[in-house]
Amino acid sequence: MIYDRLEALIGEAALKKLNGAYVSVIGLGAVGYTVCEALLRSGIVNLKIVDHDIIKETNFNRQLLALESTLGQKKAAVAKKRLLDINKNANIEAIDGFFHVETADEILKNPPDFVVDAIDSLNPKFNLILELLKRNIRFISSMGAARKLDPFKIKYGDITGATNCPLAKMIRKRLRKKGITTGVKCVYSEEKPVGVKTPLIEEEDYYKRGRNRIPIGSIATVTGIFGNTIAACLIDEILKN
Repeated sequence: MIYDRLEALIGEAALKKLNGAYVSVIGLGAVGYTVCEALLRSGIVNLKIVDHDIIKETNFNRQLLALESTLGQKKAAVAKKRLLDINKNANIEAIDGFFHVETADEILKNPPDFVVDAIDSLNPKFNLILELLKRNIRFISSMGAARKLDPFKIKYGDITGATNCPLAKMIRKRLRKKGITTGVKCVYSEEKPVGVKTPLIEEEDYYKRGRNRIPIGSIATVTGIFGNTIAACLIDEILKN
């Protein structure tokens, strides 16, 4: 019953293919959790979700998980509860942790059919991309959704074409040092960044040294479309292979 209207759109065989897919979403912020919910509502019922963070008041302007009733709670646990409230029969594995070299084997064990990289910190994001390329796991990476306002400038393609995205530029630079110039599929915005420029903070600085993160302006109308675009592109990739 849950997927009757989806089956009417894509057919029984396609729905079975989506039902059998296994996807991991790493990062459950404004983009990442939107991906999770879009995938589950679209028939992908086997999900591994990963995040280390708690829900804060600063999340309320753009994150679906951020409610008065969830303030201060762990994102991974809240996300799993909400997803099971949508489909109680879904297979949801929630990991309360963040990705780095030491946790790669645990997070990527039982390799999924697809990974969504929705990490917003440079070092963990780069290390995840390297691991996925090395392990030959298909993935889609979210580039920077912050400091963007125009939803019509959001694109999907190889990272080589991700213009006007400071995050993509830094990832490309690091990849080139490893001899990698292509092969990273991503969603990005080609809009020039707007608002106040703020530096990226490394994840290690934030967690090991207790530094406060510098806020970067963002809006739900862009982060939500980033997430739904990633979900749509991932569904297309699964159905055509």
